[in-house]
Amino acid sequence: MSSAPFNVNSSPSESIAEAEADAGTEQTRRTLLLGALATTACLGCSLPARAGEDPPGSDERPQKGDLLVFSEGEQEGKIITVADLKAGGPPLHAWPKDPSTSVVRSASRLNEILIIKLDPAELDEKTRARAVDGIIAYSAICSHAGCPVTAWVKSDVGDKEVFKCMCHNSEYDPRAGAQVVFGPAPRRLAALPLALADGSLSVAGNFVGKVGGAQPG
Repeated sequence: MSSAPFNVNSSPSESIAEAEADAGTEQTRRTLLLGALATTACLGCSLPARAGEDPPGSDERPQKGDLLVFSEGEQEGKIITVADLKAGGPPLHAWPKDPSTSVVRSASRLNEILIIKLDPAELDEKTRARAVDGIIAYSAICSHAGCPVTAWVKSDVGDKEVFKCMCHNSEYDPRAGAQVVFGPAPRRLAALPLALADGSLSVAGNFVGKVGGAQPG
């Protein structure tokens, strides 16, 4: 007696379902693989960008308690002490530095400072109140067009040395609150009160006056 052969093949509908399941699994694998590759590539691209960013606080204005460090020259980044200042000038150029984070606030050019040591007897009363042992500090940015104030020269209108902006020849007398004595600058340089701790200079308060050049209009 013959019997019908046993059929081990799946039905057409079952075969279609299995094929669809296999395709779905493969698609899921591809999606996960592409996602992992994209994430790796993204991480590789983002690290250099983060490394090039300025640290938090580096563009903030000087804060009370900040130390002052050289902003140029061979000693750039080194803390400025009283011994670094020569009586009568020339001034030193400095950045404020947060002592708790070691962040130098150099991300904004408006934070650069002029520091000079003069005879306390030559300072007017308001200037002397912001100074320490004849050492005074001002913004290094001209109030006319925002150029850097770089020169310490004899004034065009007197016999004393003054700060001078070489862009348009504005001159400021540091003995009298950096008031304008010559040139087109519309106002004095912003002053920065100082304090002294363990031989190092620190910021004693916020800028007095507006920092930077005149705004158009």
